[in-house]
Amino acid sequence: MELNFPIEGMSCASCAGRVERALAAVPGVRSAAVNLASESARVQGEPGLTAQAVGAAVARAGYTVPQQDVRLSIGGMSCASCAGRVEKALRAVPGVVEATVNLATEQAAVKGFGAGVDVAALVSAVEKAGYRASAASAPQSGAAPGIGADTMQLAIAVALTVPLVTPMAAGLFGIHLMPPAWLQLLLATPLQFWIGARFYRAAWGALRAGTGNMDLLVALGTSAAYGLSVYLLFSGGAPAGHLYFEAAAFVITMVVLGKWLEARAKRQTTAAIRALQALRPDIARVRRAGGETEVAAAALAPGDEVVVRPGERFPVDGLVLEGDTHADESMLTGESLPVAKRPGDKVIGGAVNGEGLVVARATAVGAESVLARIIRAVEDAQAAKAPIQRLVDKVSAVFVPVIVAIALLTLTAWGIATGDWSAALLNAVAVLVIACPCALGLATPTAIMAGTGVAATHGILIKDAEALELLHGVQVVAFDKTGTLTAGKPRMTAFVEAEGSRDRQLALAAALQQGSDHPLARAVADAALGAGIEVPAATGSKAVPGLGVSAQVGALQLVLGNARMLEQHGISTGPLAAAAASYEAGGATVSWLAQLAPEPKLLALAAFADTVKPESAAAIARLRKAGIRTVMVTGDNEGSARQVAASLGIDEVHAQVLPEGKAALVAGLRAQGRVAMVGDGINDAPALAAADIGVAMGGGTDVAMHTAGVTLMRGDPRLLADAIDISRLTYSKIRQNLFWAFFFNLAGVPMAAFGLLNPMIAGAAMAFSSVAVVSNALLLKRWKPKEVRHE
Repeated sequence: MELNFPIEGMSCASCAGRVERALAAVPGVRSAAVNLASESARVQGEPGLTAQAVGAAVARAGYTVPQQDVRLSIGGMSCASCAGRVEKALRAVPGVVEATVNLATEQAAVKGFGAGVDVAALVSAVEKAGYRASAASAPQSGAAPGIGADTMQLAIAVALTVPLVTPMAAGLFGIHLMPPAWLQLLLATPLQFWIGARFYRAAWGALRAGTGNMDLLVALGTSAAYGLSVYLLFSGGAPAGHLYFEAAAFVITMVVLGKWLEARAKRQTTAAIRALQALRPDIARVRRAGGETEVAAAALAPGDEVVVRPGERFPVDGLVLEGDTHADESMLTGESLPVAKRPGDKVIGGAVNGEGLVVARATAVGAESVLARIIRAVEDAQAAKAPIQRLVDKVSAVFVPVIVAIALLTLTAWGIATGDWSAALLNAVAVLVIACPCALGLATPTAIMAGTGVAATHGILIKDAEALELLHGVQVVAFDKTGTLTAGKPRMTAFVEAEGSRDRQLALAAALQQGSDHPLARAVADAALGAGIEVPAATGSKAVPGLGVSAQVGALQLVLGNARMLEQHGISTGPLAAAAASYEAGGATVSWLAQLAPEPKLLALAAFADTVKPESAAAIARLRKAGIRTVMVTGDNEGSARQVAASLGIDEVHAQVLPEGKAALVAGLRAQGRVAMVGDGINDAPALAAADIGVAMGGGTDVAMHTAGVTLMRGDPRLLADAIDISRLTYSKIRQNLFWAFFFNLAGVPMAAFGLLNPMIAGAAMAFSSVAVVSNALLLKRWKPKEVRHE
């Protein structure tokens, strides 16, 4: 086999050589050639060589292979073994790194090398495995495809089955209404070979692939009952009342009914996606050349000025240029109250404009908008496979062959022991039917889809199924302070100069902070603006993570930062040390303004006070009640950190921690149990990655949101407790579903083998198990955050 793929990060010939040597060392690689000019590689290997092994070798060499994501719609799957077979077929396609198939959504998520994964090759691989595939399209808000045809087939199946089953039920009361044998044959035949054709097609595909699935079990079981009835009818071996057409007909009808109910129920699990899709307006009103023009919302570009009238949805993310209004962002952030918007404020595409006419400049459109990212996050979470699903996959891989063996053993044992081969065959049919593993395949994905969907509607974005599964077992939560537990909008409460005039030093401090969106920088700028001070220009501004900022203002080289920054440059806090200690003891954060050149010296200190969010105390209380230990990890000073921690009841405090120190500290906390880290800034990203599960505040930076497994779409720390709550409920539903799925199979198969279930009862139980699993998962849609429940 041959793999061609791009490589990122190479800068010289030695890089290419290092990659070539790493690739040549991979077992199964016959030759490897790296082209530095095109930044690509070509690998020739044995048939068993995998893209995962090749990608891992490139990573070990210190470089990366860019990956593309492809999503496919898969048709014809009926159980977990089908999903496993499709995954296996997709992973065998050259260039595929990973493939995950979701039985509930009937979609496959495929990761492949660069642009080298051919969708046509993926579709062909799925079709060779016996299923249908096509490029996935976005969920629609209309009716599910094929629902009308499925309903018609179900109605016909019921109409054909009732005349066969009703006389049998009447016979239990001594009433004999069984129709003639020829009429039974006429009713059962279209059921078996027209309505049931789907089972034969899927079973044949499975056999061609050398595996088995639910359809194979149904096809074998119903064919056996139908075939035995035909044999008895034409051989004269039994009167009309002892034929078994009704058993085959009833099983097929119950399976079709179960699939129909499943489709309706599964559709409800994707309601969150469809609701979010519906928030996108089709038309936008753009102001151009002094007039307004209506254009397709998809055609908008950053910088366009969009006019939004009262009651309309914002078509894009943007900044308000003109007008005052309120925006209803409840479907995006879970915020129940409209949010005031005025010039300079951000608006989110999909939010409803309230009472005012607004003009906004587009800042993010299409796939880069907040709404698009929310939809993408929910889709990815619903498509992902939870770690607990691996157990189901292992069982499903051997399930169907084992059941067929048990059915053959049942047939042989009953036939030899009793000599009644008709009864033996019916018991074997019951084994095949009751064992259909539909519920097993639906148990996990339906719960994940329902849980992540309802969480998204309340402002909690769960990145993937693994994040959902990890979150339920969190034992320690580490919080950043500023912007997470506090409002993140500090004000400057004091400015003390060491020398010179106060206005001059404040002007220098404001100059250093020009262009920065850090909360302390905004506080300095606001103070200078309020004092009417003219701020000089600064050049060469450079942020030093965890310390502060440096810049050139005229002939002066200046720094503004914390005490550690002064220590690095050997500058003493001198006469202002006592004042700083007093401010810090009162809970304030102190920053120092110092001059490095022409000569090092201290210029001034600034003290800042931040307010604790009113929701923070309730969030900490709920976490402690749930048995979760809370820790504060902040770069702020000891006095400010301890005052906030004491007011909230936080168990453990770590202050004056640098960004890299945060990551190391969070890693150390994992010795106490599973750790979640909550933050909102770029400096929190390493700690978010170091934790078992990272949680980003939605008002924070994109870096934090991309690193985190969970994003809270509004800055309310109570949402963390809600996220843990929905995670625990979802995981509980998964365990309940798996219990019932295994229970139906483990209890039903022995009962059928010992003759305690006839095929009709087995068919009804099998259909009920699938519907029960999906319905149980849908109960999660009733979940609401605690504060909403108590309103």
